[in-house]
Amino acid sequence: MKIILLSRLCHKKGSRPISLYRLGFVLVPLLVLMMGGAVWGGYQWGLADQEVAVARESTQDILHDLLQNQRQELEETRGRTQQHLDALALRLGQLQSDVLRINALGERLVELGELDQDEFNFQEIPARGGMESQEATRSISPPELLSEMEQLSRVIEDREHKLALMEGLIRDSQLQEEMRPRGRPVEKGWVSSSYGYRNDPFTGKRTFHHGVDVAGKKNSNVVAVASGVVTWVGSKSGYGKLVEIRHPDGYTTRYGHNSKILVKVGDLVTQGQPIALMGSSGRSTGPHVHFEIARNGKTLNPSKYLRTKR
Repeated sequence: MKIILLSRLCHKKGSRPISLYRLGFVLVPLLVLMMGGAVWGGYQWGLADQEVAVARESTQDILHDLLQNQRQELEETRGRTQQHLDALALRLGQLQSDVLRINALGERLVELGELDQDEFNFQEIPARGGMESQEATRSISPPELLSEMEQLSRVIEDREHKLALMEGLIRDSQLQEEMRPRGRPVEKGWVSSSYGYRNDPFTGKRTFHHGVDVAGKKNSNVVAVASGVVTWVGSKSGYGKLVEIRHPDGYTTRYGHNSKILVKVGDLVTQGQPIALMGSSGRSTGPHVHFEIARNGKTLNPSKYLRTKR
């Protein structure tokens, strides 16, 4: 093989023989170098693509982790919110129960105290109102609401305790009033003989009458003028069938000339309770009840007690 060489400077041309062996010695390294460069370029290109893919995958993992964390935080927030709501619902139920008890107690006090039921109506919501606020407003938070409900619960407990004490005082006061003699010892009747000196209906002589006689219909009810304990039941000279009742503060009441006794010794009787039936037993001229009031063993004029209403 010959290679022709041209020279512009020398204006000459010539040829030089070259063998295939020499040509291969030159071309083969050149081809190897070109192929190596191509391989190296492809390798670098692949690395770049791999880095991009890794970076993309890493970014997706980070986004996925962020989403998972946000979902978890959201679930935890929902759980805490539900716990607050459950706590509020529980306290609200307790407050409603307390209010129902206070309403029931208030209704009893209105009845016991004989108050105006229209004025103290515990079934109605109290009227409220006011001017619209011009200041900035905000919604109350669950912790603030729970705190206010706890304060309201303590106020309700305090009011319930005080109302219970008031009920006890009213009942004690009413009980004391019921244990004090007042009113007539019969449901229907009239005073046929008063307290003090009178002409004896059998002898006509001037004698002292230690009670009053209240006449009425035979077998009509004889009632206790005060609450107390029955201390005597039976027949007694001059009184016929007698009932004696002991009351506080040293008071004693007696009911004589009955046709039938309805109580026994040791019974606790209340004011206005029937204790006997009117009759004419003992030293009597007709159906009536001999009524006496004594205090510490000394008889009193029953007239002022008869005029007092029960």
